Amino acid sequence: MSSYARLMDNAFVYRAWQAPFAETKLAPLYSHNDVSAARRVLDVGCGPGTNTAHFAHADYIGIDFNAAYIESARQRHAREFVLADVTKYRVDPDRPFDLILANSFFHHIDTANTKRILVHLASLLSDDGHIHVFDLVLPARASISRFLARADRGEHPRPLEEWREIFFSVFDPVVFEPYPLRAAGVTLWNMVYFKGRARR
Repeated sequence: MSSYARLMDNAFVYRAWQAPFAETKLAPLYSHNDVSAARRVLDVGCGPGTNTAHFAHADYIGIDFNAAYIESARQRHAREFVLADVTKYRVDPDRPFDLILANSFFHHIDTANTKRILVHLASLLSDDGHIHVFDLVLPARASISRFLARADRGEHPRPLEEWREIFFSVFDPVVFEPYPLRAAGVTLWNMVYFKGRARR
């Protein structure tokens, strides 16, 4: 593990690094959805509770396999957090999720396992539910955003069309929207937001 990866494993450092961009990153969720209508939420790769406050009104569960992140989340939020591998996480069939969130999670996972996890998550959705994925795009041309994507501790940032193929292979698409994260007018990261329905 690199020194950068070890540093980001510290929950306090990770929260400080994410803080300037956390709200902007979720902007498409609010522009395309009535988040206040969410009933039951699964936050996949929840980290130290980065997104938890957005779902104060809902029955919320955060899941992550990083014990330090889960401990930090439990200390900061009076919500349910589960230390587990999401592929082994099961729920009562009578209690599916109408909103599943995966924020900057899948660029840490290789393609075969990304598809496997997405198939499993589809099985956890209610009939009227959607998955919402936010993830890191690898630009084709040399740029600051390409450099930062390559420097990320996640080893699998992907070109936009590769993300499209992965998402569309598992879910019926509702929204597929690329967008930038900027500071001082400079694009630092290229992102994509995907909203999809499970195929029944």
